[in-house]
Amino acid sequence: MRDVTASSAGSSVPSTVAVSTLGAVFGGSIAALLVVGFTEMLKAMLAVVSRQNVWVLILVPLLGLALSVLVLYRLGLSSEEQGLRRPKWAKWRTFPPDAARSHLTDDMVSSAGVEERFPWPLVPIRLLAICATVGFGCPMGTEAPAAYMGVATGAALGSRWRRLIRPAAVGGGAAGVAVLMGIPLVGTAYILELGRRHKAPLNVERVTAALVGGFVGWLLNIWLGVNLIRLVVPTEPPHSFYQALVTALLIGGLSGSITALSGAAIYRAKAWKASPIIRLALGGLVLGASALLISMIASPEAAIGPGGGAISWVETATGTAVLTVLAVDVLRAVATTATAAAGGCGGLFVPFLAIGDLAGRVFAPSLKIPSDLAGAAGAAGGISGGYHLPFTAAVLVLSQGGPHLAVLTCLATVIVAAFVGTGSAKMLDRILSLGRPSAAEKPIMEQDPYSF
Repeated sequence: MRDVTASSAGSSVPSTVAVSTLGAVFGGSIAALLVVGFTEMLKAMLAVVSRQNVWVLILVPLLGLALSVLVLYRLGLSSEEQGLRRPKWAKWRTFPPDAARSHLTDDMVSSAGVEERFPWPLVPIRLLAICATVGFGCPMGTEAPAAYMGVATGAALGSRWRRLIRPAAVGGGAAGVAVLMGIPLVGTAYILELGRRHKAPLNVERVTAALVGGFVGWLLNIWLGVNLIRLVVPTEPPHSFYQALVTALLIGGLSGSITALSGAAIYRAKAWKASPIIRLALGGLVLGASALLISMIASPEAAIGPGGGAISWVETATGTAVLTVLAVDVLRAVATTATAAAGGCGGLFVPFLAIGDLAGRVFAPSLKIPSDLAGAAGAAGGISGGYHLPFTAAVLVLSQGGPHLAVLTCLATVIVAAFVGTGSAKMLDRILSLGRPSAAEKPIMEQDPYSF
């Protein structure tokens, strides 16, 4: 049974705020510094990969994916296999039975509200897998690794001071995302909204820790002068409310449906009982084919990494056909899904930002709206509809700013994408469940479908 007893039970509100602030500053500061160092290393690895020729750009991500699977499933052990003979020193690479070893969000969600249970000893082996996946150019992102490192750092530091463990872990997770994004409240919203999937309470302790951690990460981002991720900010508004409404409906519908279907497929693949070798073979085949097609119709740089290369391509390739942009968008979604399903270790938040951005730009010429507005609206829709974090997407839109009507358009896109994303996931579940016994498996939407 899940422990729902708050660590601050019986304490006064000022005492709880003080302890939460202390824990968040402690955990968040160290976590943010570690996230910056690790992310800069990943960016340096990606920079080296991106300078290679076309065939290397296609083959290196496949090598990285294979290394990730090798690390997690050959170097990694199962507690069920080891039994009572498991050596104590092997704890850092010993996973629970039937654990989804490559899915970082699972541990953050399942330990939300009970962060003392977070399996932080597994961080080293997962960092190796993240380096192989993200650093070698697979289409996965850095935000889940940042949050994962943040929560793990706080949980590890707080293990010596039990009263601080929960606020240190929550603050560390918020700081990790905030230092990556450069926006304090995005880190706060991300860690709190993610925790609600495990019904973690929005109490004084957690909210204080998330707020403080978010601002600690943001301040360190400014102090260190780092630019770890590029966000598209709208500079021009729609020309009328009618144009804004049509923009929100079309872009929200497309970005929400593509990312939601991708997320639902990843969740289905996670539950698929197949050997790692079969997953790697099928996922690698799809990833390689997608990268090759993107290289042929767009550019090799658009095929690798979390999505920055694809955004740079669509911004500089003037006169690109709408169908070409749509094809690259769908192929990026397919490649990310294949990577995650095969055993790649990384995040989906940033790839879904890019997929949503491309989906938005599909409509820019026909709607006669600025491409940056279309991209920003689509990116927010991708997070709302695909990652199912609508409040985080709304906070991102409000924090980025821009002309008032442009901000309202992006917020409306978030709402549309949230409904379309939920409907798309349900539709996929019904299609995949046709011909199967209804009692054999719960539908996606009745479980925890978004721990990917």
